[in-house]
Amino acid sequence: MNIEKITEVPMFSGIIQEIGIVEKISAANNIQKIQIKCTKGFLKNLKVGDSVSVDGVCLTVVKFEKEMLFFDVIEETISRSIIKEYKIGAKVNLENSLKYGESVGGHLCSGHVHTKGVVKEVELNGDSKNVLIEVDQKWSKYVLEKGYISINGCSLTVGKVSRNSFNLHLIPETLRATNLDNLVFGQFVNTELDQSTIAIVDTTERLAHRN
Repeated sequence: MNIEKITEVPMFSGIIQEIGIVEKISAANNIQKIQIKCTKGFLKNLKVGDSVSVDGVCLTVVKFEKEMLFFDVIEETISRSIIKEYKIGAKVNLENSLKYGESVGGHLCSGHVHTKGVVKEVELNGDSKNVLIEVDQKWSKYVLEKGYISINGCSLTVGKVSRNSFNLHLIPETLRATNLDNLVFGQFVNTELDQSTIAIVDTTERLAHRN
């Protein structure tokens, strides 16, 4: 097994390291350029060409300086994510890609967003929050109660599922450390489904159709 080859594929754990701030957005030649303010600590050991999860989207660092990260985003990524909705001052979840041998505190995420979900309800529950997310019907079969899902790059456990919507129960630490505390009705979120769940559901369906 070629370990070196495996580590070339960027993966994330869904554990947000810090919240960045969108400082500048511009467009040129079908590329959206985004500048994000972060801490010096987040830039430690970072290199141009490295992958960073921005709200769950795997982006390549094209430049960094002082406390700034620079990314170029193509149309395909923009169409599948909430990036086109960013405004100056927006808070974004940041996570550096995993290094081989590091522990995975959440679940393995690829940074490839499957679809955008929409917030249908936000309910305060003491210091926690309950959030109802709706996704397109074709993706709902991959959302299972007690299964994993990534919302804006955060590894979360799915609560009750009903048709094409599902509940999330956000604890105070998640609200403190991520931008999920800012979710409101009608807001879109980046949604990455658990790849293991997709594989199991698709395999089961193929086997069932053979019989």
